[in-house]
Amino acid sequence: MQPNEQFLKQPKHFWANVRTLSQLLGYTHRNTGQVKIPSLIEVIDGLERVGLSSKHIAFERDQPTPFGQVLCAYFTYRADVLNNFVEKKLMNVHQAKQLFTELHGQLNPGCKLPKNKQKNEKKDFAFFTCIINMLIEANIDEFPCNYDPRALTTVTLDGAPLRTLARRVDGAFPTTINPIAIWEIKEYYYTTTFGSRVADGVYETLLDGLELEELREHEGIDVKHYLMIDDYNTWWNDGRSYLCRIIDMLHMGYVDEVLFGVEVVERLPLLAKKWVEIAHQNPELVKPPLQ
Repeated sequence: MQPNEQFLKQPKHFWANVRTLSQLLGYTHRNTGQVKIPSLIEVIDGLERVGLSSKHIAFERDQPTPFGQVLCAYFTYRADVLNNFVEKKLMNVHQAKQLFTELHGQLNPGCKLPKNKQKNEKKDFAFFTCIINMLIEANIDEFPCNYDPRALTTVTLDGAPLRTLARRVDGAFPTTINPIAIWEIKEYYYTTTFGSRVADGVYETLLDGLELEELREHEGIDVKHYLMIDDYNTWWNDGRSYLCRIIDMLHMGYVDEVLFGVEVVERLPLLAKKWVEIAHQNPELVKPPLQ
């Protein structure tokens, strides 16, 4: 899913309001499980209840300011895209295994196909990661790709490190040195609760996005950044509030695109072909991965 251009260039204080109001009013309806669209009156009352001003949001209780109009439009958009698009894209483990099997037969991959970290009868391929790896391999021609980086991502200037990200990512094209694209994969098919490990996965992507924003603003270097997530139960049944945070993060510009579940089949081939175009235009970036 790509960001909606209407909300992509909002100032930092816009997102302060989004986060504050989401916390005050809640992310979802308890009865229906759907993502909530707060009314203007709920927004005003929520802020005033904790002693915050609502003057920047509404002239009167039924008359939003221009800022308030955009804020309410964003809440409506966020709920609509999650309720009517994202939920339908998320797979369970059985659907992911079926898709993996189909693609494996079609693509005959040579790329790394990692196993999950489960035991006994749950031990199997990491289906979502394998799906992603196969789709990328099938669409990058003969270019290299690091499907399992064991090193920090580094951007260089005149052959010397310019920026090095704080943490390792899950994939990089073509390598972790001056990558064109990097990505994070969060598949949680066997997770029974939305625990701290899953929540940390969201914040790790946010950290990467903040570092890449600084690189882009101060050095003029743009590294494409993607987040790919799956498991219906973890993300939809238990983690809808974090899905809201992910949509916020996408529109804050900290990730270029978020791919939800089966959406990778449609979007990844297109994205990989764009990376190849950039690689052809910048052959100096395509070097053998560091050993």
